[in-house]
Amino acid sequence: MSGDLLTAALEAAGRGWHVFPLRPGGKPPALHGERSCTRTGECARGHLKWEQRATTNPDRIRTAWSRAPFNVGIATGPSGLLVVDLDVPKDNGSSDAPDGATTFGALCERAGHTVPDTYRTRTPSGGGHLYFTAPSGVRLPNTAGTVADSVDTRAWGGYVVAAGSITPAGRYEALCDRLAAPLPEWLHTILKPAPKPPQGPSEALAGQSRRYADVALSNEAQNVATAQHGAREAALFRAARALGRFVAWGDLPRHVVEQALQEAGEAGGLSASECRSTLRSALNWSITHNQARRGAA
Repeated sequence: MSGDLLTAALEAAGRGWHVFPLRPGGKPPALHGERSCTRTGECARGHLKWEQRATTNPDRIRTAWSRAPFNVGIATGPSGLLVVDLDVPKDNGSSDAPDGATTFGALCERAGHTVPDTYRTRTPSGGGHLYFTAPSGVRLPNTAGTVADSVDTRAWGGYVVAAGSITPAGRYEALCDRLAAPLPEWLHTILKPAPKPPQGPSEALAGQSRRYADVALSNEAQNVATAQHGAREAALFRAARALGRFVAWGDLPRHVVEQALQEAGEAGGLSASECRSTLRSALNWSITHNQARRGAA
């Protein structure tokens, strides 16, 4: 069994697919987790997860599979694959529900195409995996139900069990020896991430104001702390008036402003009670009179 599984791992790697060990007789990764990582070997610069440690190197594969009869996982993202997982309904009470293969065939027909000729495997549950090469320049995510019921996909962040692997339910079998076909464009359209909406002018303005508010808080606190004797209370009053607008606009929390200016005032020689009284009145006035944001800060 170990020899067959090693052969399966090497065959998958020979196709350019990155493999890693799965637990003997199972599907979870057999590699150590972050908590038990010794930070040595491959992990000398930090813990590497299964997707990062998957490899096509024959020597590394032989070394790994010499330790135990590991099943074979294929990390789809690094392998440049998008694998369509055609499942069978798990609810025995819904015997009339179509399986993933039937649903996917209907989708292909609706798109005006036949089911693509590509590398495929049969899973022990009676489902199947269709292997496609993912388009370059796009990191497609895993999906569950996005395409249709019982039709999931595995790409970046996902893996599939390779042909030749064995579980208590049976063996994963290759149904053909074809190369993985390119991902159909109609399917790519369904799977590609939606573009991020452009940042609106108001969002950009608010972000700019928050950055300006942080700088203003630092500058005003410095002005208060270094004010000359006799001008300290006036400097504190001006600073609170200036910063109150940022509190009103939501760019700075009031307690942050109060704490920074209270510390600056006391450092400059004012008493705690003088600082609190001046801050309260100046901030209240500024917040009341600056409810609407007026242009860029």
